[in-house]
Amino acid sequence: MTTEKPTASGQTPNPTTGLVQESAQQIWLAGLGAFAKAQEEGSKVFQGLVKEGLDLQRQTKAVAEEKLAEAADKLRSLAEASNLSVSSLSAKAAQPWDKLETIFEERVSKALKHLGAPSAQDFEALKSELAALKKKVAALEGGAKAVKPVKKTPPI
Repeated sequence: MTTEKPTASGQTPNPTTGLVQESAQQIWLAGLGAFAKAQEEGSKVFQGLVKEGLDLQRQTKAVAEEKLAEAADKLRSLAEASNLSVSSLSAKAAQPWDKLETIFEERVSKALKHLGAPSAQDFEALKSELAALKKKVAALEGGAKAVKPVKKTPPI
């Protein structure tokens, strides 16, 4: 038989309460560990996806350029046979490539947004906020010693 010491309030502690607290602590620590693991793995997965995306982009671009070169050769021979302007045909042939590139950029942007990667606008907003904070800190550090900005005179 175990004798339990009374707490400061004079009550005998309940062993179940201690088990629940210990269990809750373990669950909390397991959650933190899972979160850290997910962050680590997420970063690795993201880097892997970026690498695979670059590889796929290079392959796709190489195939597209090859097909475009073949099409350009065919167009050149058709243009020469029918006395059409090669530059006007080349401009028309380049339009699908531009559309393909736009679609690819939109999909990459969507995937990055889905993964939570910051956008260029996010970085610009942070830069603006940082500049404003730097001005405020400089003003606070200068206090009464703040120097008035020199007005520029327009050239004559």
